[in-house]
Amino acid sequence: MDTNNAANIFASLSQPTRLDVFRLLIQAGTEGMPSGDIGEHLGVKPNTMSVNLKQLLHSGLVRNERHGRQIYYYADMDAVGGLLSYLLQDCCGGRPELCEAVINEVACSCLSNRNEAPSEETTMNEQIYNVLFLCTGNSARSIMAEAIMNRVGQGRFQAYSAGSTPKGEVHPRTLALLKRMNFDTDFARSKSWDEFAVPDAPRLDFVFTVCDNAAGEVCPIWPGQPMTAHWGVPDPAAVEGSDTEVALAFSDTYRMLFSRISIFTALPLASIDRMSLQTKLDEIGKSKEKAD
Repeated sequence: MDTNNAANIFASLSQPTRLDVFRLLIQAGTEGMPSGDIGEHLGVKPNTMSVNLKQLLHSGLVRNERHGRQIYYYADMDAVGGLLSYLLQDCCGGRPELCEAVINEVACSCLSNRNEAPSEETTMNEQIYNVLFLCTGNSARSIMAEAIMNRVGQGRFQAYSAGSTPKGEVHPRTLALLKRMNFDTDFARSKSWDEFAVPDAPRLDFVFTVCDNAAGEVCPIWPGQPMTAHWGVPDPAAVEGSDTEVALAFSDTYRMLFSRISIFTALPLASIDRMSLQTKLDEIGKSKEKAD
């Protein structure tokens, strides 16, 4: 890779939407994502997404393949490796083996199983925060939040979900949406919040209610005296109308939860005092983000 190619890549990633797309494709790994799912995940309109994907293709950071009627997009890890090699080729004071070790570590990290438990070294160096998401039925909103948190906060957060009166099964549209976003849905189970109030339950650091009904109910006594906040979002399962209208409701809920969880995971939890943190948690719940 030469200077012109590297400059082209950096120019491509200098636009926020394209950077978000590239990071999402890195998360998707070898499974890739269709352009429609990328746009749905990020809340970007199809015509805008098409322009940004073309720019990323031109930079060489992204490649695409047709599968049936859909075109899947993938992060080109060879291009990522080439960029890293270019950036590090003159480093380390004449000891290139040190730079090669860095490149190999990054490559191995990208190819590793994203669902495996954090390593012992990670847990020693950084606290893992346990987060519980609550809603009444534990079939849609709280399940989505659990999935999103475990992806966005991987390595720093362990998410769970439960309901005050669980429906006993996850809403089919919730499962369908998560599968389109390349989530492994084996974790999804509608269960009572009583499971998290027993002595051997995980010690909770945060408990967030994502529906108004759950926020108004008397919760159990949680282990660990966690911080709490209400992040209420509309119930997509309550929406009536055409299949398209219902599907949009589920997508809107997903995007709202994704936005709030992304803001939360970016907070400097280790360095912020408890009162300030509570204020920020409450502010996140009051945000009015909407899907475009």
